[in-house]
Parts: sequence; C-alpha cells; structure tokens
Amino acid sequence: MKVSVLGCGRWGSFIAWYLCNQGHDVYSWGPEDDYSYKVLKETGKNEYVTLDERITLTCDLKEAVERAEVIIISISSQGLRGFMKRITEYDVSQKDFVLCMKGIEVSSGCRLSEVLKDSGISGQRIAVWVGPGHIQAFTQGIPNCMVIDSENEALKVKLANEFRSDLIRFYYGDDLIGTEIGAAAKNVMGIVAGILDGCGYAALKGALMARGAREVARLIKAMGGNELSAYGLAHLGDYEATLFSKYSHNRMYGEMLMSETQFDKLAEGVPTAAAMKALSEQYGVELPITAAVYELCYGEKGDKDYRKRCEELLKVLFARATKGEFGS
Repeated sequence: MKVSVLGCGRWGSFIAWYLCNQGHDVYSWGPEDDYSYKVLKETGKNEYVTLDERITLTCDLKEAVERAEVIIISISSQGLRGFMKRITEYDVSQKDFVLCMKGIEVSSGCRLSEVLKDSGISGQRIAVWVGPGHIQAFTQGIPNCMVIDSENEALKVKLANEFRSDLIRFYYGDDLIGTEIGAAAKNVMGIVAGILDGCGYAALKGALMARGAREVARLIKAMGGNELSAYGLAHLGDYEATLFSKYSHNRMYGEMLMSETQFDKLAEGVPTAAAMKALSEQYGVELPITAAVYELCYGEKGDKDYRKRCEELLKVLFARATKGEFGS
C-alpha cells in the first residue's frame, strides 16, 4: 500500500517508521522550514526513531499527496482546517484519509473528521486511528492495542487488517463520535493528572479516572454517540499512557504548571479544554473536571500561585452536592 504520512513530529515519524516495517511504501512529509523535518533531513533520525532508508522523506506536498493511496495526517489539531485547504488544491477524490491525531477544533467545536468533511472529503473516505501507547514503548518492542474507526465499515476493516502487527493489535471502533471525543478528552484528564502529581495528590488519580470517564460519557451521549465509548480504548484505555506515564506531554504540562516551569512541547489538552467547555454549554452537559482545567488554563490569572488556585478549584469540586455515582 502506498502511504503518505503528513507531519513528521513524534507521532508522524513513528507512524512512518511503523508502517514501513510492515512492508508499506511510505512517504514522510514535513514543511521545509519545520524543525522536525530539518532534524530528520539532516540526521535521518529524531529522539524517537531512525528512519528506514526505504522511507522517502520529502517537503514536496504535491508529490506526497498525489502518489498516495492512503493519506495519514498527524499535525496539531487546531491547524487541520487550514492545512486541508492546501491538501484539497490537489485531486484527492480517490484518496483515503486517516487522522492519527486527537483534538476538537476550538473555533467551531467540530470533531476532526467533521473538519475534513467541511473541506470536501467524503465521510466514506475518512478514518481515525487512536488509542493507548507511547512511541518510546513501541520502539522498545512493547505492544499495545489501538482503535481504527470510520463511518465506512469496509474502510476501517481494510485499514486495521493492513496495519496490524505483533506490535499493535487493532480493534474496529463502532462509534465515531465517541471515539473522537473520548480520544480528545483524555488529554484534558492528562493535564489534571499532572496537576495532581505537582500538588502531591497522586492518590486522587483513581477518582479522576472514574469521574473523568463518567463526565466524558455524558458528553458523548448528548452529542449522539454511545456513552460506553468513554470506557473503551480511545478514552479510558488510554489513561495509563496519559495519567501515569513520564512520556505524556499533557501530564507533564500539568505538573510543570504547578511548579511555574515553562513546558515547550505541544499539550493538546489545553485547547481541547476550551473546545469541551463550549460543547458542554452547547449540549447542556455539566463537565466539572473539564471546567476546572479551563479555569486554570484560561481563567483570571491575577493570582500566579497555581498550587493555591488548584487547591481552591479542588475545594469547589469537593463542595459539589452529593449525587448518585452513575446518575451524573
């Protein structure tokens, strides 16, 4: 299969490395002036993988798009709509698209597959690839399970079977709304986990896992998805890699926030918290944990003592009325 992976950051470079090892004909694309692309071009490797010589590294977007049967996109979620304007300058009517990224567009509240639809891509040619696993573990040969979901049953079956290996066991998703919202929302919970670590409250992570999944389930249901998706691989199944791992960017962002240390890598949970807050208002769903993250990241910052602000927000959460566990 001819695959072009657009985006050569940590996930993009891993996907190119992984699919090449499965025997696919892989192009890895990145902007010529992008740091990640420059590192790969100059050294043939980054901090995660060494590119196989069979992988074609290119900054020619036209070439990468036109030669591919399957186009995999792995970039920042908030840049997807603008990026698709460039992609659709070419004839992509017969291309299948796979989104290997997690997020919700802040400006519109759209799921990422909806952004592709808005860009003129048929829903029958769109799939998402999400789930647990860190590159650092995969490259050590430690296996994990992931999900491929799509409105098109035949497409997700084809992709899962083409991409499966001893390293990644794929499952077919059956709820695109729940898969996408769950995958994006777990990054918000990752920030909370880091905040708890930074405050010395790691014992609360068990409660975070349970209550976080419950509020995400309510949002998924309100949006028309299956609330059980929140307890699947895309969300709850990804918690270990997000809430406990030293490799998690979102967890590290939360921990460093508490120590007033600058975090210089992408933490998708920050814009996702803003998007989820808007969705909670749109659908009339209470998301108390998400609201607390939003307040911490975007609220009034007069008091720079993040530890104090976090403790105050925890008091607010704990002061909420006592309720049935599964009712709300």
